Amino acid sequence: AEPLTHPCRPRSRSPPRCWIRSNPYQTNLLRDGVRRYLQLPADQTVLILHAKVAQKSYGNEKRFFCPPPCVYLSGPGWKLKQEQIKASDLGEAGFRVCGYMGLDSMGSSLMETQKLSFEEQPGAKGFGCAKALYISDADKRKHFRLVLKLFFSNGQEIGTFHSKLIKVISKPSQKKQSLKNTDLCISSGSKVSLFNRLRSQTVSTRYLSVEGGAFIASARQWAAFTLHLADERCTRSEFPLREGYIRYGSVVQLVCTATGITLPPLIIRKVTKQYAMLDVDEPISQLHKCAFQFQGSDRMYLCLSTEKVIQFQASPCPKEANRELLNDGSCWTIIGTETVEYTFSESLACVREPVSPVPLITALQLTGGGDVAMLEVQGEYFHAHLKVWFGDVEAETMYRSPKSLVCVVPDISAFGSDWRWLRYPITVPLLLIRDDGLIYSSSFTFTYTPEQSFIPGQQVLSDVPQDSDKLLDSIHQEFTRTNFHLFMQS
Repeated sequence: AEPLTHPCRPRSRSPPRCWIRSNPYQTNLLRDGVRRYLQLPADQTVLILHAKVAQKSYGNEKRFFCPPPCVYLSGPGWKLKQEQIKASDLGEAGFRVCGYMGLDSMGSSLMETQKLSFEEQPGAKGFGCAKALYISDADKRKHFRLVLKLFFSNGQEIGTFHSKLIKVISKPSQKKQSLKNTDLCISSGSKVSLFNRLRSQTVSTRYLSVEGGAFIASARQWAAFTLHLADERCTRSEFPLREGYIRYGSVVQLVCTATGITLPPLIIRKVTKQYAMLDVDEPISQLHKCAFQFQGSDRMYLCLSTEKVIQFQASPCPKEANRELLNDGSCWTIIGTETVEYTFSESLACVREPVSPVPLITALQLTGGGDVAMLEVQGEYFHAHLKVWFGDVEAETMYRSPKSLVCVVPDISAFGSDWRWLRYPITVPLLLIRDDGLIYSSSFTFTYTPEQSFIPGQQVLSDVPQDSDKLLDSIHQEFTRTNFHLFMQS
């Protein structure tokens, strides 16, 4: 998206045609609904987890994606939708969610995709998994996306959702990886999945996961772990994290992205023919075989035993001191993973159209100053029927491209706050709202901050007399020049 260079507020009383703003009656109705939503958000979230790379199938073989793409449905809005459908006399059967997942090159026929059946899990989450997806050698692309189509069982379409880009590889790289070509390297802070496959049998695949607060080896579900590179010179209690690419022999920490549960510090080792290589320090590559030795232990390694995760003591190799013999359960395959999350709310209206495309905000850029400030919202899947809202205040919005929206930042008085008495920052959430009232929330917020400390030669008083107009005017001039600050919630 191109940055705004000289934004300005239109001088005419009515904004030009490219600026979109609802009529006052519609705005007031929406504002009441947005206030209710902000007090009690009824979001519906679709979370897609998938691997960063996919191994191509050749001939008649089918190399199913591993780990298989997973979909989680969460949020109180799904239950609200269920109650709406029940009120329509469609019963429980009409509410059930079903889905179809395939590659983005496939046609519209549902026979070319895999059907997903969602099962309810603790926390009122729905879970579905596409275990039989693969890419054949007839597909010559180097990258592709997964496409998920969701429906209610009464036939109503929910929407279409896309994964992030997936890189196609022919087989795991056997050569030493170079940091000059980092396409397949794994960096500190990235997300990975670990799985174990006995004797290369697909049916024996088990994934490192977390259940009930404990690490398990699951045949059904996999977890994404943030892989952090640590400073091996420090104690476990300190454990400062470092940036860079992960190399064999490094001390790392695995943190479950869903629960935050962490394994003790581990030394990652390269595995060759069931031996842990102690003297290898090359960068780790996608789909490599590796082992995890507990730091400070006597050859103890992370291991699975059926569904349990245990510690296994490796045997020293008498002839080669740089090798240790492992068992099958201690050899893991590592692969990078991606997560994409779509959140929307139908609480303001009975939406008949699909909720897609669901816009995703990736960055904000503020330009302008004085009494006028412009905000460029950058991301994906934008369209001309979206308006930017600052909390419960609608902003004049202009659609620039599928990756860019531009809006006029509302004045602080739009929130019912008198700038004269503003002492503390005011933070409001950023929302995107479709013409029919569909709400798309985001993790971004906008903060109005009184920069009174910038007033030259003035001392900020705790209590400003009501008749101090000159002081207040000077505060207001400086405040309107520097009162916008952005930050993203973690």
